[in-house]
Amino acid sequence: MLTPARLEPMDAKVLISNLADSARIAGRTLSVATGAQRKAALLAIADAIEARGAEILAANEKDMEAGRSAGLNSSLLDRLLLTPERVKGIAGGARQVSELPDPLGITLRQSTLPNGIELEQISVPFGVIGMVYEARPNVTVDAAVILLMSGNAALLRGSSSAAHSNEVLVRVMREALASTSISPDVIQLVPSEDRETVKALLNARGKVDLVIPRGSAALIRMVVDESTVPTIETGAGVCHVYIDEFADLTKAVPIIINSKVQRPSVCNAAETLLVHSKLADSFMPTALKALHEAGVIVHADAATLALAKSAGIPATLATDENFCTEYGTLEMNVAIVDSVDAASAHIAKYGTQHTEAIISENKENVKRFIALADCAAVMVNTSTRFTDGEQMGFGAEIGISNQKLHARGPMGLEAMTTTTWIVTGNGQIRS
Repeated sequence: MLTPARLEPMDAKVLISNLADSARIAGRTLSVATGAQRKAALLAIADAIEARGAEILAANEKDMEAGRSAGLNSSLLDRLLLTPERVKGIAGGARQVSELPDPLGITLRQSTLPNGIELEQISVPFGVIGMVYEARPNVTVDAAVILLMSGNAALLRGSSSAAHSNEVLVRVMREALASTSISPDVIQLVPSEDRETVKALLNARGKVDLVIPRGSAALIRMVVDESTVPTIETGAGVCHVYIDEFADLTKAVPIIINSKVQRPSVCNAAETLLVHSKLADSFMPTALKALHEAGVIVHADAATLALAKSAGIPATLATDENFCTEYGTLEMNVAIVDSVDAASAHIAKYGTQHTEAIISENKENVKRFIALADCAAVMVNTSTRFTDGEQMGFGAEIGISNQKLHARGPMGLEAMTTTTWIVTGNGQIRS
């Protein structure tokens, strides 16, 4: 780990102020850049990441070694890990973003007043955006390229556990930008070894236009509670899969397993399985066996626990705390419910308004589930794992928002823009 001297609060404040000022000045090169120039910058970044993959992996191994020594659990180590395939995927994500339609300068509304004045509302960047995130070094690049393509300068504050990886990734991106029309200073790395830099970033109102947290529920809550800078809240993922009485059971087991097992450490992995009571005796043993064979630890309500014991499947009695937990590991809650409404009530009590799935061939039940879900994404007969910017065609994502402001669900380029009104006259004055 990098171990610089601890920053005093004032030092951190000055540091963030200086980084933000540099980013804003550099952001002028984005303000006047064409979509083609921003695209070229992203392609330069993608090429540089692939070309310097060995350097990136060597830095990541330092972080992995430190993480193993610190006793990080398997979920956190998986989030931290970079492989040649993941590095290639990071570069591919940057290229995907470069191919998306330019989100800037889009006319959203247009009209002419009776006095002849013309009104036009267009999309524009926020300006300087701070990212506060944990563990996953891919977020460093995903965030940078999305912010750059949407015309925003980036202040990136990652986790100290990924300090070496993030340092190299930012250096690679900045050096790639040096060969383009975009100033390298539009990407700034905030030191991660001292918590004072987080506090300073969250309180840099007037210097930073927006802060986005991405990570654990604790991190997100801390940012939302302590920030004086406006925030977009990304969500913790206590996601559910509900197997309706009219489910096609040939679809159900693969969806359950994929939702939980395909990558359990991410926020769109399912944490709770709800099964209609009419299917309990016939289907639940099959589901429990499939989860057990996939290595999933089951926490069951009383009725499910009895079925698990009868089937010889190990399980523990689930508590309210279990049902509220985002495991990020191969653990899952399982419970029996009597109806769509009962499933929805359970989700409303324990969920985080992230992603909820229903498996059903009954259109009315699906419609009712959607109406009651109150979440960022509802999956119908498919895995929760598809709540993902890349999977949904947005390229890399800045995060998944479960709030109810302008951005909800996977946030791509459009979510990183605000608007400006252009008012054009021909000498009119107000009486």
